[in-house]
Amino acid sequence: MSEQEIKVPDLGGAEEVEVIELLVSAGDSVEAEDPILTIETDKASVELPSPGAGKIIKLTVKVGDKVKEGDVVGLMDASGGSGEDSEGETESAEKSGDGSDDEPKQKAEAKAEREPSSESKDEPEDSKPAPKKKSGGSRKETVLVPPLDGMENVPIIEINVSEGDTIEADDALVTVESDKATMEIPSPYGGKVAKILVAEGDKLSEGDKLLELTVVADGGEEDDSQEEPAAEPEEAAKHEAKAGDDKAKQDEPAVQPQSATYEPPAPGAKVHAGPAVRKLAREMGADMTHIKGTGPKSRILKDDVQAYVKSQLQQTQQGSTVAGGSGIPGVKLPDFSQFGDIEKESMSRMMAVTATNMQRSWLNVPHVTQFEDADITDMEAFRKSQKAAGEKKGVKMTPLPFLLKACATALAELPQFNVSLDMDRKEVVRKQYIHIGIAVDTPNGLMVPVIRDVDQKGLWELAAESAELAQKARDKKLKPAEMQGACFTITSLGGIGGTAFTPIVNAPEVAILGVSKAAMKPVWDGSEFQPRLMLPLSLSYDHRAVNGADAARFTTALSQLLGDIRSLLL
Repeated sequence: MSEQEIKVPDLGGAEEVEVIELLVSAGDSVEAEDPILTIETDKASVELPSPGAGKIIKLTVKVGDKVKEGDVVGLMDASGGSGEDSEGETESAEKSGDGSDDEPKQKAEAKAEREPSSESKDEPEDSKPAPKKKSGGSRKETVLVPPLDGMENVPIIEINVSEGDTIEADDALVTVESDKATMEIPSPYGGKVAKILVAEGDKLSEGDKLLELTVVADGGEEDDSQEEPAAEPEEAAKHEAKAGDDKAKQDEPAVQPQSATYEPPAPGAKVHAGPAVRKLAREMGADMTHIKGTGPKSRILKDDVQAYVKSQLQQTQQGSTVAGGSGIPGVKLPDFSQFGDIEKESMSRMMAVTATNMQRSWLNVPHVTQFEDADITDMEAFRKSQKAAGEKKGVKMTPLPFLLKACATALAELPQFNVSLDMDRKEVVRKQYIHIGIAVDTPNGLMVPVIRDVDQKGLWELAAESAELAQKARDKKLKPAEMQGACFTITSLGGIGGTAFTPIVNAPEVAILGVSKAAMKPVWDGSEFQPRLMLPLSLSYDHRAVNGADAARFTTALSQLLGDIRSLLL
């Protein structure tokens, strides 16, 4: 018997990791690369492979133990697990009796049976078993969805890799669509894509499994022979059953009360879950013995905890959802087909989210709109004079940077506009920063990227940053962080037309500035009418936070700042 230690291979930089599952027991026969146990890093669950074929003698770790690279986790008999060869030799010896002359011959025959013949060595390579990798080795990583800045259940709109592809770290794996943008999820490792675990249209949250990746350790070589053989009929049937289950889950309602379909285990029964999942359950106050696990061997995943909490909240609230919100009855639609031909199409995710946000803000914020005209004749003359300078800098100077600077100055002078209301705690949150959102009209809907620290930036810097963010919005390349944290919003219809409108406050902000199309108007200067370029401004505000007099002061300040841009320098 040849004992061989089973050691923890390279963990890709991870130090101590926890053993979350033992996949074999003492006495089990394994092949090379068969999984021995599963560990959980902070980014993925990883199966540790067997270093060779043989029989497991013992495992020296248990579930919950912490291990690191090089630790011994078990012993195995590497001489072979079946023992058929030794039995054949014994039987041969018994038949030979005491005939010593036959013994060398029989041993030679037995050895010949064990060793491949010269003919077998000459067989075509594709008929021989695939050789195992000899150097470096590889490991399988299950790539999980990273933090999504608080977003959940974002749909996959594109899968950027295929099974068998070789990728580098940070290569895009899938593209998902958030409320108002698309984002690519990168690979945390380089390696070969072994199996894709998701499909287009699936919804992802932090911690969900994306794909299995074969990662080659340092000093190892990529070996095509490592690819898994075709699935046996039984295994293929399991995959088909799992795929059917996944499809059935997608067809189910978003949340089902678990009490209707799940019977909790008996008291004292073990609950299978990783430390991150247990921490989430503790933070949410969820009893894990009441949660049904959907992972391998009924393992509880983060999604299971979140679905359970959501289910309990829905049961507690009881009662149907009011379509209109705040007790307002919804609008019942007639059958439009009785009037003529119609077509139906599903709302895009962005449209649905925007509609919900607009309705929530309109129902919760008592809106008032203050109107003002600003004389921008001199500002426009100065802006146009900067055309040559802008061409040298590669930046186009538009009216927006002037509006941003004017709003930042007004917010500093009237800080009651730079607040949010916490009605639950009856508190006013006063912000010590000035970040302004700019509404961008895109083919996919309205998007609002945020320019940070506007009060600390110059006109050229604001012009470059606003142009860059607007282009990213049109390309659906904005990151979630680039659309968060605004204190105030500017929305402009000046490029289209109109004389005034009532923009809806983007709660929890308390004000929004609407800008319409500038027009030449006669303005009395005390002795005669002068043609002046007048810009219509529409300031909507939350009347709980801002009173009418302050709104008038704000629009007047904007008018003065835009009328004499030298005041922006004071």
